[in-house]
Amino acid sequence: MSHLAITGATGFVGSAVLGAALAAGHRVKALARRDQPAREGVEWVRGDLADTGALAALCEGAAAVVHVAGLTNTPDPAEFEAANVTGTARVVEAMRSGGARRLVFVSSLAAREPKLSAYGASKARAETVVEASGLDWTTVRPPAVYGPRDIDMLELFRAAKWGVVPLPPGGATSIIHADDLAALLIALTGSAAPTKKKTYEPDDGREGGWSHKELAQAIGKAVGRGSVFAPHLPEGVLIAAAAADRFLRGDRAKLTADRVGYMCHPNWVSRFDRAVPPGIWQPAIAGEDGLKATAEWYRREGWL
Repeated sequence: MSHLAITGATGFVGSAVLGAALAAGHRVKALARRDQPAREGVEWVRGDLADTGALAALCEGAAAVVHVAGLTNTPDPAEFEAANVTGTARVVEAMRSGGARRLVFVSSLAAREPKLSAYGASKARAETVVEASGLDWTTVRPPAVYGPRDIDMLELFRAAKWGVVPLPPGGATSIIHADDLAALLIALTGSAAPTKKKTYEPDDGREGGWSHKELAQAIGKAVGRGSVFAPHLPEGVLIAAAAADRFLRGDRAKLTADRVGYMCHPNWVSRFDRAVPPGIWQPAIAGEDGLKATAEWYRREGWL
């Protein structure tokens, strides 16, 4: 019997995708590096992107594969190649061997500017692997993804609680709630020919995205502050902050030199000519509403 296969199903985005797949009535095989508690409708496959046997078991007979797993942050930029490029190539090979044809690949807006970061470069190379695969692929380049359980944007919420949100140099970005992104990815698994061999850049529906200061103020409002102080920091200051973060938190550092590279780019707004056709998907969670709900979840869980 056919099923959906999901890599990265225990991560922040992947867990939302798994939930959306089950809510839509799909049977799921999900890749996980560690044993997981039993869950109705889910067959857990123990392994990772380096485990060709696990990938073969995951993809065999799949109606579609949603490839979410990847490395987004590391103190060693060389690790991006193995995780994001070689890992994607292994998923493609497992799909070919197992007869699966439909691939929904989660890339990143960072792939638009591969010279800015090792992360973006690895996602751009992974896109090339997907495009040369011969599969029925669709690539999705999410902007900044937020929502409950996210630990990356959590830092901004915590800063806003104290009334100060340091920003990179001036610019704008798009955002998308994890549940909206998950709904899109599942919608694409069963969509018809018009979505195949396409690259989409979804967002929360806010035309022109959010200026950095607008987003900082919206996060401040979400945590209950009337306004926040949101200074733009020069690239040199951010590089020094990344070094300090590495010194203090080691491999757990959130701000790395590689991240500074793309944070300082002025335009991470999803492009209108890469928008998903409305008949396939539209965002359901406006930024202001999603940020408020996320802050409330953080507060309930004791994260703020």
